[in-house]
Amino acid sequence: MGVVMAAAGVSGAGFEARATPVHGIAMHGEPALPADFDHLPYVNPDAPKGGRVSYGVVGTFDNVRPFIVKSMRTTARGVVDLEYGNLVYETLMQRSQDEPFTLYGLLAESVEWDEERSFIQYNINPKARWSDGEPVTADDVIFTMELLRDKGRPPFSTRLKQVAKMEKVGPLSVRFTFNELSNREFPMVLSLSPVLPKHATDADTYDQSTLTPGIGSGPYLISDIQPGERISFKRRDDYWARDLPIKRGLDNYDRITIEYFLSETTLFEAFKKGVIDVYPDGSATNWARGYNFPAVARGEVIRESYKQRTPSGMYGFVFNTRRPLFADVRVREALSLMFDFQWANRSLYDNSYTRTQSFWDGSDLSSHGVPADAREREILAPFPDAVSPEIMEGTWSLPTTDGSGRDRKVSRAALDLLEQAGYHIEGGRLVNERGEPFSFALMTQNEGQEKLAIAFQRSLAALGIQMSVRTVDDAQYQQRSQTFDYDMIMKSFPSSLSPGAEQLPRWGSEARDREGSFNFAGVADPAVDAAIDAVLNARTADGFRSAVRAYDRVLLSGHYMIPAFHQAQSWVAHSARIATPDGPPPLYGYYLPAWWDKTAGQ
Repeated sequence: MGVVMAAAGVSGAGFEARATPVHGIAMHGEPALPADFDHLPYVNPDAPKGGRVSYGVVGTFDNVRPFIVKSMRTTARGVVDLEYGNLVYETLMQRSQDEPFTLYGLLAESVEWDEERSFIQYNINPKARWSDGEPVTADDVIFTMELLRDKGRPPFSTRLKQVAKMEKVGPLSVRFTFNELSNREFPMVLSLSPVLPKHATDADTYDQSTLTPGIGSGPYLISDIQPGERISFKRRDDYWARDLPIKRGLDNYDRITIEYFLSETTLFEAFKKGVIDVYPDGSATNWARGYNFPAVARGEVIRESYKQRTPSGMYGFVFNTRRPLFADVRVREALSLMFDFQWANRSLYDNSYTRTQSFWDGSDLSSHGVPADAREREILAPFPDAVSPEIMEGTWSLPTTDGSGRDRKVSRAALDLLEQAGYHIEGGRLVNERGEPFSFALMTQNEGQEKLAIAFQRSLAALGIQMSVRTVDDAQYQQRSQTFDYDMIMKSFPSSLSPGAEQLPRWGSEARDREGSFNFAGVADPAVDAAIDAVLNARTADGFRSAVRAYDRVLLSGHYMIPAFHQAQSWVAHSARIATPDGPPPLYGYYLPAWWDKTAGQ
């Protein structure tokens, strides 16, 4: 399959660059935990094993292979899952939830790399075993990388594009040497790759959906499947990593069940009845008004709020700049002014939300309220018109209205911009120089989006702008989103403390016309590309922060989205039978795999 091999124990030209094996790697700086750490700081290392938990999700499934194209929307949760834990298949390294982007060894007991990150070598833990007792080997890693290259889905199918050589150093060691397409983040991303058993995987049929459980190295086995409705997992008594520091205090339940529901409403009803044990609540209205059922009054349900310590992300209205109507940044800025957050937050959401002012709001990576530093100005110097002066100086903010939904001062500012762009009001309608009305359609996906869209529609009507709201089913929303068949759409772009390569398909020029990409706004801007490149190649924590802030300023100045709002807190309700570790949650919020059943052992 084109793999360059080296005999075990042989040192040759391919292995001249040696490095000291390390237990963990960080995107910037050093791992916070020493090589001899006992357990992760956000777990209870003495959490009892046993009991059960039931989670709920909206959707369905017809497949238990999470890495193939046919699984992109219909894979059973939990098989590989950041929220519930990688229950069946494991990755080479595991991410710490308490650091921006740090990985510690899991299947790979240690790794080696150089300062330039021109290569990385994974040394498999000799204790690592598949659920059938066979050892995990270097051959499994190589087999998996090639199999997913040929039959996997993105991003797994594209990872070897950044690899010049994949070499077997020995029975338990694999080295990847990178090519010119790589960047400093890629070794971190590669380290989160799953590993499949070569001896128990049929490569010829791997791209086909199946409900037959596979052999994994993880802490659980699939014990029961009801297609589209339920999948259950049973904890392995012989799990190879149960005593590793990286896994101590995790994987505590004997049985994990994931139930599937047709809607969020039916899922919440199941939680109220005790069918589901944990309910992360993303609705401000439901959190404020939905917990007056008997189980809460009896103390059988516990509600917990956690202050967000991670960036807000960006949720809002996305302009399709491929449409001539939205090609002018002045038009986009004008419509941004017309979204009355204060009215919507009070009238629709019990003042539960916070206005989003940055793609990394609430974190040190945000440019909001902070003047650009010397490194930012250096990054942006080749693009003098890419960032507005107010955003460059940190004095810009979205408007605070009087909350009426018709703030005259804001409307006047928006109309001034529209007039500069060639529009005027005639007969109560906003028209261009040819008398054509300013009209467009906003595509929404659900009732919640539609409610907010109608509020925005009301504000725009005050300027004579005709915006229709069209709510479509999930299948049509997905298809039209992937083919960019819309004027405006509502989307959420999550953010983290370690933005990197995922930004390329969201905002990079190469993704603008690639159907299926996440470049919903149709952005093709050299300044955006340069800022992303600076983020990917930053070497220090300070340099990384400056690069992200410069990138944030370019996106904000382009007015590609109308920012809506975010939760400053995360909310979760759970059965009183479920226990959580003492102390504050980790940096990335509460971590479900560290919770346990209080009744375990009783």
